[in-house]
Amino acid sequence: MQRREVLRNFALLAGGGLLSGTTISILNSCNSPGKKTDGQLFSDTQQNIITELADVIIPTTSCPGAKAAGIGPFITMMIHDCYPEDVQKDFIKGVDDFSASVKKRFSKDFISLSSQEKIQAVSQLRDQALAEQKSPEKKTNFFVLTRDLTILGYFTSEIGATQARQYIAVPGRYDGDVTLKPGQKAWAT
Repeated sequence: MQRREVLRNFALLAGGGLLSGTTISILNSCNSPGKKTDGQLFSDTQQNIITELADVIIPTTSCPGAKAAGIGPFITMMIHDCYPEDVQKDFIKGVDDFSASVKKRFSKDFISLSSQEKIQAVSQLRDQALAEQKSPEKKTNFFVLTRDLTILGYFTSEIGATQARQYIAVPGRYDGDVTLKPGQKAWAT
């Protein structure tokens, strides 16, 4: 089984319930990827922006956030290995457009912003994505793809599965109907 096929199947099984239809249809394209570029697809600056953006989406709270779970490198690996070339180009353009927008609005780059400024920048990006989803023209949205891959990567990571959710390494039996107590974390296994 090819790595690409394994990733696609794992992503569909693990995160199918969490992902948007757009992301699932793009993951299905893993069967016939477009022409790939050799070497690095993302610059270090782009990688850092994606990592920080994921950490705004899932910040550190009572458990570690997306950055601690390694979600930035996960997202770039997924984009590089599982998405067709046209989606890769749209995603990279989305990173660059977001970076330019932040520099114009705050007069500094996304990495240098305070936590509150990062939340404001990502909130604006989210609002733009919501407005674009209402348009009849459907295309790959940088924020939606980043959000979906952040959720998928985080809740399938060791940190997400064992610290953000309830986890028992060897549960013993399957019980599909467990009542949760108020405030209890969802089960990872």
